[in-house]
Amino acid sequence: MLSVGFARFAMSGVSRAPVVLCVLTLCLWIFCVRAQTPTPSPASTPCALRSNISCEECLLNVTCLWCIPTQQCLDYPVRNILPPNSVCPLSDARWGVCWVNFQILIITMSVLAGIIIIAILVCCFCCCKCERIGNKREEEKAERQTRVRRARQKARRTEMQLRHDEIRQKYGLAKDNPYARMDDR
Repeated sequence: MLSVGFARFAMSGVSRAPVVLCVLTLCLWIFCVRAQTPTPSPASTPCALRSNISCEECLLNVTCLWCIPTQQCLDYPVRNILPPNSVCPLSDARWGVCWVNFQILIITMSVLAGIIIIAILVCCFCCCKCERIGNKREEEKAERQTRVRRARQKARRTEMQLRHDEIRQKYGLAKDNPYARMDDR
């Protein structure tokens, strides 16, 4: 039953670009809300006390940042979006997971964001172009049907005119000149 409803929706004249955009926005919103929900830290010990242990132990607390060269667990500098180079170089900083550094994370997120934006723009462009092509096709089809109807109507008129002329001739009502005066006979 759901597929029938979807098929009707897909076949309707509703443009799909806004629908796709709304679905993507909803998914992104759910992902962001889920990402922002605070995960309880297993231990509320300060990040500095977790230094010289391991990256995994440090990153159990989401407010901590692990710096590989110094083997220190630092409080994430929340005033900055990215940790400054004075705290820890981006290529050596770890946050969230130990196997991804900030530099790779930034590049990957930028590329993914670019791909998503380009994909949305391409989808919008394709949907608008397909909609325009569909309208042109419908207009051409309607124009062809109109031409066929007019040709049939003209043929019927000609046929009817011939029948009327035959009837007039049969009963002697036909005139050579339709503008001539009627004579008394």
